[in-house]
This record gives sequence, structure tokens and C-alpha cells, in this order.
Amino acid sequence: MTVTAAAPARVESHLNPPPSYDLADHPAPTGREEVWRFTPLKRLRGLLDGEPSDACLEWDTTLPEGVTLSTVTAEEARALGELGPNERPAALAASLSGGAALLDVPAELECDEPVVIRLSGNTVEDLVWGQLLYRIGAHAKVTIVLVHTGAARYCAISTFVVGDGAQVDIVSVQDWDDDAVHLGRDAIRVGRDARVKHTSVSFGGDLVRLHANVEYDGPGGEAELLGLYFADAGQHLEHRLFADHNAPRTSSNVNYKGALQGQGAHTVWIGNVLIRKEAEGIETYEENRNLVLTDGCQADSVPNLEIETGEIEGAGHASATARFDDEQLFYLQSRGVSVEEARRLVLHGFFADLIRKIGVPFLEEQLTETVEKELAKNMLAAPGEFASALEGSA
Repeated sequence: MTVTAAAPARVESHLNPPPSYDLADHPAPTGREEVWRFTPLKRLRGLLDGEPSDACLEWDTTLPEGVTLSTVTAEEARALGELGPNERPAALAASLSGGAALLDVPAELECDEPVVIRLSGNTVEDLVWGQLLYRIGAHAKVTIVLVHTGAARYCAISTFVVGDGAQVDIVSVQDWDDDAVHLGRDAIRVGRDARVKHTSVSFGGDLVRLHANVEYDGPGGEAELLGLYFADAGQHLEHRLFADHNAPRTSSNVNYKGALQGQGAHTVWIGNVLIRKEAEGIETYEENRNLVLTDGCQADSVPNLEIETGEIEGAGHASATARFDDEQLFYLQSRGVSVEEARRLVLHGFFADLIRKIGVPFLEEQLTETVEKELAKNMLAAPGEFASALEGSA
């Protein structure tokens, strides 16, 4: 008699629930749950209630030759490989968006110019549900820039299905007006030997809460997750990341940096990496740094590693929150640099390496200018200023 051993139960991360389109699997949070304890639920303004809405954002797109944008039904999006929602906001967006926008990059297409999608809202009274699917063919090479401006209560689920051997750079910019609310989930499936770089840049909005989730469709996949955020008085900016190493010889590298200034400025960074039993030979590292510029700010930073196998190349994490280095400021001032200019130089140096990694020249230049204006004015740059510069540079 042949006895077949039962397959081991698949371990799920306690910080990343299993995907499901059934809203019953995603009850409304109370704020006591681990994944919601940092989020001020009252400031979500009904985004978790699931109220249907016909409101939409205004779209403006720049598409390189060969790249197409179309609409598909929610059922077609699932069939095309959409990654299922694993939290209530994403499940609501999938259920109430009425379909999905599909961006198609054909196999082996190499785009010299970036895909630029600008989404703009008119008023925070508008409740907008969004569903976006990006399908990148095998061995394609493309940069995708997504810019959010204006005002709205916006909840979206986005899926990036990256083919084998493809190279994809994704940049998501949150330059909302001061009263906007944005809940978003970017789910990325990295193909065999593919490389993905995902960058999240958050300046505007009253409350922004974003997820970036990565999983692998075969060995050899690489994921780099970068983030830059600057919170002003009263703002809540929350970034959550999850790298699911479910294939051998994959890698992930996370580097997020943020600055805070003004009474009540609050940032949250949660990094989680799950290394499954089958993910032998992987390498991962996650890092978060926060620079507190004034009193009255709060930065929460929580890195996590969940490891099921010891057969790995390396795994680690780092987190730090600090204010301006007095010694650096004193050194600069002792050489005739004013205190304002010294603070500007230190902040510029804090963000410079990360900005250079974005790899989109017009974005890098504008980000450097915006960061400096943040400090010089002790407030966020004027609403839409960042996006206006993008339009002139793209």
C-alpha cells in the first residue's frame, strides 16, 4: 500500500490576510486590529462603508507607441490575472468600481518614454472607487508614472502582472489637495527573472494609506520597493509593504525615507517580509528612516520578518527615527552657512540617494525642488504645484 503524505498547510502572514473577493471575509475594522491600529478611522469619511458611487476621477494619459489603454469588466480583470483583495478597502474597490482600466504593454516592447497617467479629483465630496490592471508582457521594458492630484475620497485596487524577463519601473505620486483621502493597494506579481522597481511618493492629502504587495511567479525575480514621504501639520501618511517570497532565488529590497514637520504630523511605515519554506536561496532587506524636523510629530516604524526556512542568502531590516543632527548643523554653521541653509543641506542629503534611484529625470529634479520648498516654507508646496511641473516636463 502506498501512503501519500499530506501537503503541508500553507502559512499565511498575520499581517497579510489571504485574498478574497467576498466582503464577509473583510469585516469593517474597529481600530483594535493589528493592521488598523495606527489608522484614524474617523478620518476615512465613509470609505469603509461601501456606499456605491458613480463619481470618477479625470484621466489624462501619455502613452508611448504600442501601449494601449482599455476597459474590461471586473470578471475579465480576474481572468486576466488580477490579484485578489486581501483587505476591506481593496475588496470594496473591486466590488464597486464597475470594471477595470487595463494598460497593456506587449511582449518585448521597449518604451523609450514613460507611460504617464494623471488622475485628478474635483471635490472631497466625491466618493470614487478605482480598479486598474497593468499587464506587462515577457521581456518588455517600461516605466509607468501615476500622479494623483485634486480632491476626492478615493479607494483603488491596482494589479501589476509582470511577465518573465520584463523590466518595469513604477512610480506612484500622491500630490493631493489638503482635504483628500486616499486608500490604495498596489499588488505586483513578478515573473521569472523579471525586475520590478516600485516607488511611492506622498506629499499631499489629509489621510493617505497605501499598500505595496509583491509575490513571485517563478525563481529569479527581483523587486525593489522605494518610498519618499513628507508629512506636514495634521497629515497622516501610512505606507504598508509586504514581500511574499514564494519562489526560490528571488530578492527584495525595501528603502523608505520620510520627513515630518508641524503639530500632529503622523507617518506610519509597516514592512513585512514572509520567506516561505520553498523560497530557498532568497535575499531580502528592508529599511525605513524618518527625520523629525519639529516638535509635535509622530513617526511609527515597524519592520517584520517571518522566516520558514534557514536556506537563504540573507535577510535583515533596519529602522530609525531622529531629528536634525546637531553636530552636522554646528559643523556647517561654523563654516559660515546660515542655520536655514544648513537645515536645507542636511535634508537634501537625507533624500538625495533615494531620489536618484527613481530613474525618471524630470521626476528627480522636481522632487528635489519640492523637498526643499517643504522645508523653506514650513508647509507643503501649493496644491497641484508638483503635478503642474510634471505636465511641463513629460
